[in-house]
Amino acid sequence: MSELTLVSWNVNGLRAADKKGFRTYFEQKNADIFCLQETKLSEGQFDFNPEGYHSYYSYSTARKGYSGTALFSKEAPLSVTYGIGSPLDDEGRTILAEYDHFFVICVYTPNSQDELKRLDQRLMWDAAFRNRLKELDDSKPILACGDFNVAHTSIDLKNPKPNEGHAGYSKEERDSFTTLLEEGFCDSFRYLYPTVEHRYSWWSYRFKAREKNAGWRIDYWLTSDRIKDKIKESEIDDTVMGSDHAPIYLKIDM
Repeated sequence: MSELTLVSWNVNGLRAADKKGFRTYFEQKNADIFCLQETKLSEGQFDFNPEGYHSYYSYSTARKGYSGTALFSKEAPLSVTYGIGSPLDDEGRTILAEYDHFFVICVYTPNSQDELKRLDQRLMWDAAFRNRLKELDDSKPILACGDFNVAHTSIDLKNPKPNEGHAGYSKEERDSFTTLLEEGFCDSFRYLYPTVEHRYSWWSYRFKAREKNAGWRIDYWLTSDRIKDKIKESEIDDTVMGSDHAPIYLKIDM
């Protein structure tokens, strides 16, 4: 049995993050698998194919330079697929890598947007994602990561009351995330730290939010329940700059 280190980071534009120390962090972390969200790239626009890794990109075909995900793996996956069977697949939101004993899926979940105008699409996405994970979990355990665009409970954001009903903290989104967990999946950070407060993974660029630690925890590493006892570490590298999100990492025996 070997310990794997896996990293997930919403870089809010890989080209921009690359100018702010992204490669240094990538090299220092030396992860077995490194996942990115919101790369904001079109195919061929940016060359980051690190030595020693197999590189996979999912690009938005709906709108150039929008959304986008990437996955870098030291070990070549058995297969890599894109999409979950959702109408929003053309936004480049998922990458699924299959390995001998598990799956890794990287996701950039749609934002419900102001006044929840995209909530219905978001909830349909959640259902499609949940169904895909359940289907995969029947054959091998799942490690799912990314920006899920929801703060699950009141301790997952600094100011829950004024944000009630807003995108990322609506009852519908929180209930949907609860349903996902109830289907057999574990929020690895809360598994290790069920009551810890003031740990966030995203901060607005406005109002000096990061300086005040007025943030939200919306980035997650999820595992299948049946392997949660193998989780060794699940942490937020919240001192790492370069994006409005912090990288999150998981160490697990597989």
